[in-house]
Amino acid sequence: MNFLEERIVKDGVVKEGNVLKVDSFLNHQMDIKLFDQMGEAFKEKFREKNINKILTIEASGIGIACIVAKHFDVPVVFAKKAKSINLDGEMYTAEVESFTHKTKNQIIVAKKFLTAEDRILIIDDFLANGCALQGLIQLVQAAGAEVCGIGIAIEKGFQPGGQIIRNLGYQLESLAIVESMNGETGEIVFRSQE
Repeated sequence: MNFLEERIVKDGVVKEGNVLKVDSFLNHQMDIKLFDQMGEAFKEKFREKNINKILTIEASGIGIACIVAKHFDVPVVFAKKAKSINLDGEMYTAEVESFTHKTKNQIIVAKKFLTAEDRILIIDDFLANGCALQGLIQLVQAAGAEVCGIGIAIEKGFQPGGQIIRNLGYQLESLAIVESMNGETGEIVFRSQE
């Protein structure tokens, strides 16, 4: 069991409806030492990719992406879910459906922050159905940039997102892949990643 799987077992809570609550250390309250371990792990997995920018989606991917970016010594760009008055200039947009919130959002990145020269590592906290990742990939493709890899903290292996993204040919690395969860017993089974 790796460091993230151990932490999920220790502090994660399984809820009905295939919900894994990790808000005490990952996506509400954030354990920065854990994020630093995650940053090291992603740096090791994508060391040879010449990454020059990290891309994520607001909000819970931002903290992880920032720490990962520190390990790569590159900037972070995050796709916004709402257009605000301080967004100006031309934008790339894509439509994304949220598994957690059961809503559809337009995600937006200013064109000046994604260019054809960029070698992108996409980082996010969760992967379920893959909709957010597909939207981020669309933004990168629209810019003419290259997705050099995708790093996910927790993948729900029993949902189709991981397989969909891997079938598209991307290097997808998840630090913990949940094979199954039981809302009644709280049991979590992880996929072996040997």
